[in-house]
Amino acid sequence: MKKFQTKVRLSGHIIDSLTLPKTLDEILEHGCNYEIEEIKVGKNRNDTSSALIKISSGSQKALSSTLQRILKLGASQIEEKEAALRTATSYGVFPDDFYITTNLPTRIMIKEKWLTVKNICMDSGIKITDDFNHALCIKMGDVKKGDMIVTGHNGIHLTPMSRMRHSGIFEFMGSTVSPEKSKWLAIKHIAEDLKEVRSAKNGKILFVCGPAIIHTGARGYLESLILNGYVDIIFAGNGFATHDIEACLYGTSLGISLKEGIITKKGHEHHLRAINTIRKTGGIRQAVKKGIIKEGIMHACVKTNTDFILTGSIRDDGPLPEVVSDMKEAQRLLREKFKDVKLCIMIASMLHSIAAGNLLPASVKTICVDINPEVVTKLSDRGTCQAVGLVTDAELFLRELTIHLIKKAD
Repeated sequence: MKKFQTKVRLSGHIIDSLTLPKTLDEILEHGCNYEIEEIKVGKNRNDTSSALIKISSGSQKALSSTLQRILKLGASQIEEKEAALRTATSYGVFPDDFYITTNLPTRIMIKEKWLTVKNICMDSGIKITDDFNHALCIKMGDVKKGDMIVTGHNGIHLTPMSRMRHSGIFEFMGSTVSPEKSKWLAIKHIAEDLKEVRSAKNGKILFVCGPAIIHTGARGYLESLILNGYVDIIFAGNGFATHDIEACLYGTSLGISLKEGIITKKGHEHHLRAINTIRKTGGIRQAVKKGIIKEGIMHACVKTNTDFILTGSIRDDGPLPEVVSDMKEAQRLLREKFKDVKLCIMIASMLHSIAAGNLLPASVKTICVDINPEVVTKLSDRGTCQAVGLVTDAELFLRELTIHLIKKAD
């Protein structure tokens, strides 16, 4: 029986990132066999490792399918070939067999040179500039007729990320999601990461927020973090901003009194009346300027010029004037704002967290805080494997984080 064979090499932090066992699993699951011809394991924490793996199969189709899977994990073929390019023939359409990106650091071999792909994020394509000197991550909707797009899987190299390269919370949390870890210690490590990023001034801090922050009475803590310079970007939906403004105007969130925890008379109308008031004024910024919004998260964002990006959904009431309801424009805006993000904290917002994860490179420290551990699992399943999860309530998390960052410093 004829055998089809090829060799691949894995290098980097392939042990602690689990890239090596994942690769071997993929080979077996696709009906191929492997032989590790050479392996070098780093002795120290910062040392890299490498493995030379021979893959064999009785089917060329199975071998090709396996290669497609493991190249996305970071394997590279021994006989490197140039990346294949094809020209897009229509606007908003990739050529057939276009290469689909991950969020891992990626290099492309073009004209015997390795080019690093800029602004890498998952579920996109790769465009090569006309002078063959730059490789750019590009979304399907941004493709223009005549663009040179990378196709196939030759000449593409991904670098596996190591969780152990990160300090702070990433060292402390031994697993992706740890409901049994001390919350107080975990939040202390997150506070140290926030301080480090803010002090270094070489990147932005992104908060992805859900309405539970308002419902649980934690808005004052987030407001305090914004006013003290620990937040550079807020990404949320119409509901988050609406309930923050509702709390300011009526003292309720979805009609529930934030002071007494009881349903208020006609409270179910408050969020709609809040939206109408802001729409009548012209927007959140105008409402702050006119003194209609006098406190809260959105007020703090406007007063400190902190970026806030609100995106829409089919369920939105109103929406508020600042909500971007054109999803293509929302993606473009998010990609632009997320370019320099170094640390991302996601709180009680599964859909916005997944959206943010899809646009962030794997090198961004990502922490997901949610009362439901399945949210972190779902986030990882959608490709944001670098995220670590903290299973806790939004109010407890923000209260403790504020104590570590601000109240102890007072």
